[in-house]
Amino acid sequence: MAMLLRRVWETMSSRTCSTGDSSARPSCTTESSSLGAFDQIPWDVLIQIVKLIGPKEAAKLCVVSRSWRALVSDNRLWIFFLQHQQEPWDSIFFGETTLGSGYPYQTLVTGLSFMHIYGQRAQVPGSVIIDGGSGYCKFGWSKYDCPSGRTATFLVRMQVKPSTQPIVVSIPICHYDDTENAKASRRQLKDCFQQVLFDLNVPAVCAINQATLALYAAKRTSGIVVNIGFQVTSVVPILHGKVMRKVGVEVMGLGALKLTGYLRLLMQQNNINFGSLYTVRTLKEKLCYVAADYKAELSKDTQASLEIAGEGWFTLSKERFQTGEILFQPRMADVRTMGLDQAVALCMDHCHYAELSGDDAWFKTVILTGGSACLPGLAERLEKELRGLLPSSISNGIRVIPPPYGADTAWFGAKLVGNLSTFPGAWCATKKQFRRKSRFNIMWRSSLPYLEDDAH
Repeated sequence: MAMLLRRVWETMSSRTCSTGDSSARPSCTTESSSLGAFDQIPWDVLIQIVKLIGPKEAAKLCVVSRSWRALVSDNRLWIFFLQHQQEPWDSIFFGETTLGSGYPYQTLVTGLSFMHIYGQRAQVPGSVIIDGGSGYCKFGWSKYDCPSGRTATFLVRMQVKPSTQPIVVSIPICHYDDTENAKASRRQLKDCFQQVLFDLNVPAVCAINQATLALYAAKRTSGIVVNIGFQVTSVVPILHGKVMRKVGVEVMGLGALKLTGYLRLLMQQNNINFGSLYTVRTLKEKLCYVAADYKAELSKDTQASLEIAGEGWFTLSKERFQTGEILFQPRMADVRTMGLDQAVALCMDHCHYAELSGDDAWFKTVILTGGSACLPGLAERLEKELRGLLPSSISNGIRVIPPPYGADTAWFGAKLVGNLSTFPGAWCATKKQFRRKSRFNIMWRSSLPYLEDDAH
């Protein structure tokens, strides 16, 4: 690249600043603000050249002159560099413009310096992400492409020094009511997570509920999150990052474990032998799907096979779509709860009549999350059923989005937060702040109300 710049310099050395295209870039008024022999090269061409030398060398050009500083500070250049980062550009843009200020959000687009953002992101040390659940826990470093591992327990021995990096931890959605007892239970759960981590001497903790993290992964701050968990499925309305518990969180007593158990029952009824529940779960994940029309699917040939190491080949037919169908017809599995489409429709109906926002489009985007939410066809089937259940005044504009990052959607939402240029900043609580808050709560518990922590 140095040779290329040298040749360009030699080619343009006989030209002067005064004959340049002033409409294409800031004019060269003094020697201190001149680009030297590069003055006659169009601004866009110069940006293309600077792209080739990379961000570190480009940043050094800022000290040459005011004109070089103006060129190198061009947002187009640093957007290009950011687009070649590990994370997708649309996620970076959403994070920096919407989440960068912390909660409550202050969307910023104009006036942003992406050169500054690039520099700040380069200095963010990264964070350890722990996405726990009742099934298993995913953990890893925010600078990695994906979680480093999964375990059946929350506390694992990670290969990091606790005192060197902040922690982003996901809090499961639970204690669904808006009562004072439920609020107290949620606060107690969050405090418990923070207490354990601070006892390990971590410098800062960012605790956010899993539904909100899934929303972030989909590059949104408002919508309805359907989390198909291990034991239950929750339908969570979120407006501007805050869980709308007053509207109502709908809960179905049917989750991934019941889906796996129902497939096991179907396999046993059809004399399909298997070695373990792990085999059944693998077949569910690899072969099962949700039919667009259940009755029509019954007359089709849906046979498919899968080889599982150590156990041989397994062939499923109707079991492939009957398993996921219990999400819409729970009584097929002897589960007495409303169907998924009914739960989401009820949540949307409550959001509509609550009139929490001037624009009711906020609750018409449904984000699916959880391993079993990755079943092919689920998003399309749910969207179809919702349009049939709801009046046009509510159903117009409905969109159901499959898990943006599969079973790791909440983890990637935490990754987005942990890599922000402003992290840890307003996102984290330090050990000192946590201790001070704990002492304050003890002193004033009987006389002052707690602040609601649903947003985080």
